[in-house]
Amino acid sequence: MITAEGFGLKGPRGWVFRDVTFSAPTGSLIAVEGASGSGRTCLLLALTGRMRAGEGHAEVAGHRLPRQLAAVRRVAALGLVDGVSELDPALTVGEHLDERVLLQRRFGDSLRELMRPRAVRETAGRRRVTEALDAAGLDPATLPKAERTAARDLERLEALRLGTALALLGRPEVLAVDDADHKLGPAEREQAWAMLRGIAAGGTTVLAVCTEAPEGAVVVRTQAPVAAAGTDTDTETGGSAGTTSEEGAADAHAEAGSA
Repeated sequence: MITAEGFGLKGPRGWVFRDVTFSAPTGSLIAVEGASGSGRTCLLLALTGRMRAGEGHAEVAGHRLPRQLAAVRRVAALGLVDGVSELDPALTVGEHLDERVLLQRRFGDSLRELMRPRAVRETAGRRRVTEALDAAGLDPATLPKAERTAARDLERLEALRLGTALALLGRPEVLAVDDADHKLGPAEREQAWAMLRGIAAGGTTVLAVCTEAPEGAVVVRTQAPVAAAGTDTDTETGGSAGTTSEEGAADAHAEAGSA
């Protein structure tokens, strides 16, 4: 379950987003809808524990933000987010999957899991990859060079599916995806939303940034704060004079890695 009340984040040059309030049960598809520069990605990062909000509070899987950032990071995984969790264009699909399995085994699994025989761990890793690929709707055999296809050669929807599969390898309670409908045609957009609906139906709550929310989603709208001309005080919508939301978002986004 994810809830937020009066949730807001202010960067060095103004409010990035402010007064976000909503509630969504476990297994929801939550669409963070808004124009570019309206703080959508920063809200996504704040709700997954990668940024520290400065106003209001939120609760993710029973963990309260902004106090319990580390606990939220443990249960919330990021799909593709530019500048934060991107695909390496030089690595192949298979290399991405192998690398993520190794990282999950080393840093994500319990000590008991690490003590199991190597053959057992490798079998479990292969099963986990198969489950993640199935949920993301990605069949490497259909790619131009199968698992040897480089990430730079993937179409946008294929890259979105791969990024989603990599996030699902950790079996998170919350999956966050940025720009879910970016550069997709109508048919591809529907396929992307069908994938995310299926993941949500399986019990994983999905947070997806988009330009236009799909039917049936819990919609959370962001809006670029409007500055009151000639004043230094915040306006009703949370903007500061002389400051754009895009500038504030850029400043706050740069701090995501240190959250």
